[in-house]
Amino acid sequence: MRLSVLIPVYNEEAGVEILLRRVAAVDIDKEIIVVDDCSNDRTAEILNHVKDIPELRVIRHPVNRGKGAAIRTAIQAVQGDAVIIQDADLEYDPQDYPALLEPIIQGKAQVVYGVRDFRGQKLLLRLGNKFLTFLTNVMYGVHIHDMETCYKVMRADIARQLDIECNRFDLEPEITAKVIRMGYQICEVPISYDPREEKKLSPWKDGLPALRALWRYRYWEPDAAADRAYPVSLQE
Repeated sequence: MRLSVLIPVYNEEAGVEILLRRVAAVDIDKEIIVVDDCSNDRTAEILNHVKDIPELRVIRHPVNRGKGAAIRTAIQAVQGDAVIIQDADLEYDPQDYPALLEPIIQGKAQVVYGVRDFRGQKLLLRLGNKFLTFLTNVMYGVHIHDMETCYKVMRADIARQLDIECNRFDLEPEITAKVIRMGYQICEVPISYDPREEKKLSPWKDGLPALRALWRYRYWEPDAAADRAYPVSLQE
């Protein structure tokens, strides 16, 4: 199974090359799709000089459009069998990819989330994450532990059906809501997590849009004409 690693980047000069080296070092069949969302630091220059990673493809937005827009662009370029979203801020460990893929390879799941240990996260962010996950469980009748996780892995055909609309960090509840509304159960796998001090995410600026997204997509229906070649329920 070939994994498409989708990496949205915006002003990540400090860590983007380190991250790409870490992703490239994972011993699985993969492609790496980086979408530079019109960075205005040295990110583009660094990406231009990373020539020795054969799996790497770089796409650039001429204007800054947000993380969700970058993921939309990346999904259009996917050639793999499964996709994972990878932030460039070095909080997540790409060595977790094989464990996240395993339930899909074994046919036990079609969607897998990496669940973080929040103990190292700032209190306000930790409470915000737990609150949004709690609301997701109540509103959508599920029992997951980390709705906001970046590590959302799914078959590529499912990712293409999401029809992502959100442009910022409300992308996470949108994906989760739509996956649930499509009838897929979410398998969870524990992952490594090293929260960084400087976050682009604001509990106030991005929390309210996340709440709106959970409310907005609670009755969302997938395209009835979409081709579903696989069952939508999990096998135990």
